[in-house]
Amino acid sequence: MKEYFSHSSAIIESAKIGKGTRIWAFSHVLPGAVIGEDCNLCDHTFFENDVSLGNRVTVKCGVQIWDGTTVEDDVFIGPNATFTNDPFPRSKQHPKLFARTWVRKGASIGANATILPGLTIGQFSMVGAGAVVTKDVPPFAIVVGNPAQITGYVQAYKSPGKIIKADMKQEISEDSDVIGARLFKLPLVVDLRGSLTFAEISKSLPFIPNRFFMVFDVPSKEVRGEHAHRTCHQFLLCVKGSCSVVVDNGRKRVEFLLNHPSLGIHIPPMIWATQYKYSPDAVLLVLASDVYIAEDYIRDYDLFLEEIKKINGIHA
Repeated sequence: MKEYFSHSSAIIESAKIGKGTRIWAFSHVLPGAVIGEDCNLCDHTFFENDVSLGNRVTVKCGVQIWDGTTVEDDVFIGPNATFTNDPFPRSKQHPKLFARTWVRKGASIGANATILPGLTIGQFSMVGAGAVVTKDVPPFAIVVGNPAQITGYVQAYKSPGKIIKADMKQEISEDSDVIGARLFKLPLVVDLRGSLTFAEISKSLPFIPNRFFMVFDVPSKEVRGEHAHRTCHQFLLCVKGSCSVVVDNGRKRVEFLLNHPSLGIHIPPMIWATQYKYSPDAVLLVLASDVYIAEDYIRDYDLFLEEIKKINGIHA
């Protein structure tokens, strides 16, 4: 006896369909497809052979999911979203292997969005309706438009992130919701000759820098950072223009707007950081506590989460 529901007009050829899943009218599941538990596959959906859906996935009407696609748990796919699996399709010419597309846990894809082949849609990210996704979407990112661009980051899968802006008249040394990340207001002197901001290395900064670099001429649509450090501290100042910095400790995300040369943010080790929304004239100065060591970088978000769990286990 089957443990899932299927409408009388649905064509179910797969034997690998999880308990509690509901498959509605005129849907077609090919023999090789794997469907998890408690999924909801709405009318007129199609699932090719090399397709895997996790648990509690919702696929709305008019969606076709092609070979090479893996959809993890708790994903929402809106009506008429389009997946592709061949970067250079020709009629009656089939590649030996189709490009692999991954939709990670908790992601949402809006109605009529198009996902180009071979991409990863990061966990808990949000793809806006009608977006054309041409590059990987980072975890928790909100992307919209054609081509899709990052417009924000979600605090969790239910609510938008918090943006912290500084009042130039206030002295600031503010800890964020992301434990350890801290916004600094450096001294500012203004007179008829112009403005000056400064820092005394041993007094004003949270560490002694051993390296600096500057990021500039960044197209506004581009995203920088997207990594954490195991031991290195960083202090970021947007000395010209503005940019936004998202910090993430694996549980919470906070977005800071750096829009004045006297504003800086301290990013300690084991905080995932991303910079985006660069103004055309932005110049970002980064002070680092150590010289460049490739092994100190964590560039994969899943690995970052694994290492955070290990650290928390040690301190538990």
